[in-house]
Amino acid sequence: MEVGTGPSEATLRRLERASGALATQAVARMDDELPWFRLMPADQRSWVTLVAQAGIASLVDWCRHPGRLPRLTGDVFGAAPRELVRAVPLKQTVDLIKVTVEVVEDRVEQVAEPGDADTLRLTVLQFSREVAFATAHVYASFAEDRGAWDARLEALVVDALVRGDRSEELPGRMAALGWATTGPVIVLVGSAPPGEQDSRAAVRRAARSMRSEVLVGVHADKLVVVLGGVDALRAVAGRVSREFGPGPVVVGPQVDSLAHAGESATAALAGLHAAPAWPDAPRPVDSEDLLPERALDGDPVARAALAEQVALPLHNAGGGLVETVRTVLGNGGNLEASARALFVHTNTVRYRLKRATELTGCSATDPRGAWTLQLALALTGLDGDRSLWH
Repeated sequence: MEVGTGPSEATLRRLERASGALATQAVARMDDELPWFRLMPADQRSWVTLVAQAGIASLVDWCRHPGRLPRLTGDVFGAAPRELVRAVPLKQTVDLIKVTVEVVEDRVEQVAEPGDADTLRLTVLQFSREVAFATAHVYASFAEDRGAWDARLEALVVDALVRGDRSEELPGRMAALGWATTGPVIVLVGSAPPGEQDSRAAVRRAARSMRSEVLVGVHADKLVVVLGGVDALRAVAGRVSREFGPGPVVVGPQVDSLAHAGESATAALAGLHAAPAWPDAPRPVDSEDLLPERALDGDPVARAALAEQVALPLHNAGGGLVETVRTVLGNGGNLEASARALFVHTNTVRYRLKRATELTGCSATDPRGAWTLQLALALTGLDGDRSLWH
């Protein structure tokens, strides 16, 4: 708008006096034309009324100071800046502005001094364009601020998981980050990709492509990922693991809720520390599959798990299972030699080994299973339960 071509001072004074009534009429029309507006709480509707009135006042000020951009953050959204931006999405805000402008346009003939109506109408159109640009800037700034806040909150959550914090605030913090699910979750850990690439963005894209909830953080040189919201979490973990840096990626056990996510993270981190002892481990590898290496690394949870899941079931089953497993291990998996040492038929050895596999999930004739069985029996013996050796 060129200097000197705006509405007269008399018209602007009349517009100022009418601003309250125009704002009330605008809100009434919003109520008629925008179904979502009718559902808004009363306090938010009052914010919109204040903002509409401030917008008309800003129009008057803009006319008196042509060339100056509308100051939405102070002049218009100053009544409820952050609250209104949180409550009303950009698309709906555009609808609110459109209705307000239409109301002002409809009242131009009543507000303007004689001969000033066309000038005021043109001014309103120009101002609405400036407001549209300024509104987009406000929302962009808010999104940037919200993104920085989310990043800080996400870092706090990841730090709590890494420290094994079982704080009751964890689910609330996750909800604040937009985490909607209350179902099972798993935690993955591994090395962060080298260089400056944004590994977190790549992980989020990979997880969301499979409709999974995701939380990502970097702690020191470790990339920590929390997944949830879908049934096939292991499949999602397999896809997401491609976005990690070189080296092992460990998946913690699936837990039933966010409140227990720390347990999954603790197991995954223990597995990551012990993973170098199994160079041929798959990627990703379950922390449970790393129980032998974790136990050797001094993890008491893994040591107890080996006793509970492997050694004790063999001992409690009786029927010579412990002795048979130990004999087969001692003979390098040779069933015939083991049968001769035990004075039983080879088929008896096979039956006992099948039973042992059913109880423990480990086969004495498989290299990995044999390693797990041997270590579980040895560690349990060292822990004082000598009965397992007889």
